[in-house]
Amino acid sequence: MFEKILIANRGEIACRIIRTARRLGIRTVAVYSEADAQAPHVAMADEAVLLGPAAARESYLRIDRIIEAARRTGAEAVHPGYGFLSENADFAEACAAARLIFIGPPASAIRAMGSKQEAKALMEQAGVPIVPGYHGADQDEGTLLRAAKEIGFPVLIKASAGGGGKGMRRVDRASAFAAELAAAKREALSAFGDDRVLIEKFIAQPRHIEVQIFADGQGNLVHLFERDCSIQRRYQKVVEEAPAFGLTPEQRREIGATAIAAARAVGYVGAGTVEFIVGESGSVYFMEMNTRLQVEHPVTEMVTGQDLVEWQLRVAAGEVLPLTQDRIVLAGHAIEARLYAEDPARGFLPSVGRLVHFHLPPESFNLRTDSGVRQGDEVSIHYDAMLAKIVVWDENRPAAVRRLRKTLSSCEIIGVASNLDWLAALTRHPRFEEGAVDTGFIERHETEIAAPPAPPIDIVLALASLHVLLRREEDAKARARRVVDSWSPWHSATGWRLNGDARSVLRFRRGDVEFEIAAIAQPDGVRLTLPKGSITVWGALEEAGELRADLDGRRLTATVVRQANLLTVLLDGASDRLELLDPLALTAVAEAPSGRLTAPMPGRIVEVLARPGETVKRGAALIVLEAMKMEHTIGAPSDGAVAELHYSVGDLVEEGTTLLSFTVAEAGQ
Repeated sequence: MFEKILIANRGEIACRIIRTARRLGIRTVAVYSEADAQAPHVAMADEAVLLGPAAARESYLRIDRIIEAARRTGAEAVHPGYGFLSENADFAEACAAARLIFIGPPASAIRAMGSKQEAKALMEQAGVPIVPGYHGADQDEGTLLRAAKEIGFPVLIKASAGGGGKGMRRVDRASAFAAELAAAKREALSAFGDDRVLIEKFIAQPRHIEVQIFADGQGNLVHLFERDCSIQRRYQKVVEEAPAFGLTPEQRREIGATAIAAARAVGYVGAGTVEFIVGESGSVYFMEMNTRLQVEHPVTEMVTGQDLVEWQLRVAAGEVLPLTQDRIVLAGHAIEARLYAEDPARGFLPSVGRLVHFHLPPESFNLRTDSGVRQGDEVSIHYDAMLAKIVVWDENRPAAVRRLRKTLSSCEIIGVASNLDWLAALTRHPRFEEGAVDTGFIERHETEIAAPPAPPIDIVLALASLHVLLRREEDAKARARRVVDSWSPWHSATGWRLNGDARSVLRFRRGDVEFEIAAIAQPDGVRLTLPKGSITVWGALEEAGELRADLDGRRLTATVVRQANLLTVLLDGASDRLELLDPLALTAVAEAPSGRLTAPMPGRIVEVLARPGETVKRGAALIVLEAMKMEHTIGAPSDGAVAELHYSVGDLVEEGTTLLSFTVAEAGQ
């Protein structure tokens, strides 16, 4: 086994590799960018080496700097994780040239199967059914358009060098092909350093089923069953589960055997995933092979009881596979939900900022939480927006679905927008519960997947008021402890007054509505006058903002987190936000001036589609902004004209930055 390995990645996968290596007695070297100097994987590793600036092209995609870091630290092997350089044959060859073991397949297999184009051609030669499409080397726009027309719209443009939904666009008509092709190529180049694409026929309502395969250097090859990754948004997986629901034992054996045959055809070694599209009729088409560990590998680990990272390390060190096919047992059902820093209410735009409060429930036999961030960390625009993977296991799928719902309701995130509530709503959808899923599930049921309603306003106001009053009492006690005379009556902070009740008034704002709450101290708690009546409350503050409260005899536990004058109340998986109005502070909020278009998030401008003086219709694409490796098109807010452009291609902008001046058309024009 190795003595020291370098991990050429970041985030939760880097943390996962470090934990497994530590268990095996292997020392680890982390690499990081300037943006990740305080990241968990850096703190966890035995050593860490700075690669360069935040941009991936100047850090995590710099093969020369990674090789030099391994050489300087004496690492024997390099684990690429997933994403970045994990499917880069040049990187595997550079490791070999530097006498470093690449913990992954040989470069020849990466080239053959890592390139979707070559993989399709190879599978076609082997007689494996493939989705109709163009997989040629000619990347001329005219050639690709002609191929799309021959295949027949709608088609998919797909990045040849990677996955994760990046560089993938659906095109429904020829007139939109050029723009979508340009966007797909830009995304592919940014994410994988390779802008080659292929064109495929778009298959309606397919299931995305993939098989986890593993091979050693002695010719042994097995599969660890399949995963269903059909729940996707914009071709990026959101929820994955193992095994695939509804497959018969015969189908499971057949798809596993096909995956093994595909891997054997290229002399594969290490962990890999063979992906298939299953049509409505049950027809199975080879789609692609990912020559790396997948983000969703934990569900396979949960149903097989195996550590796939440990398998990778052992195989790379020259050992045989830990198990033969007949000893790999499938047990129970596992589901993974990807928790992202994105705002469903704003079209799932990535959200950046500081994680003011970040709580995941403790891990157990049934629950695993893989995360590369901690409370207090900054979520930046430079990398993938995933905060954590919530992975549950139970004896069957219905029980696993129930466990996932319960777990999601126990997660708490404040500081950035997230898809947490949206994920919880998705798992409550009756069709998801039935297992009736395909890759169009989210698009088809989008309007039905809604976040849970906020708790009743009286409960929110009561919890927020109690939190404020308890904090004030703690502050008063702290000040009293600093008083020299400990017997002074002012040393008490019980709310007692010589004449009459101790009465205070709290003012909150929720949206455009203001609330005034009278709070009167009583022997058994505090009497609050709320919009729907008065109640007596009492409680105690615990760690991490947890509030144990009694509201007129109803006992509950909530979390209240305060940021300046903003209070977020989380209760039973739902949340609400209030502003505490300080009478001594200015409360006026300046209105954003009209006639301007602002950046909805920090990012880099990759395309400007408007010209000064140009007249446009509402929704017309004006600027394309790249954030977290994905492109976001900003459209005209109404009919009008572009007055002035303030930024150009390549410029970095912050959220709220005025991108261009806009003149709104008058009524009747």
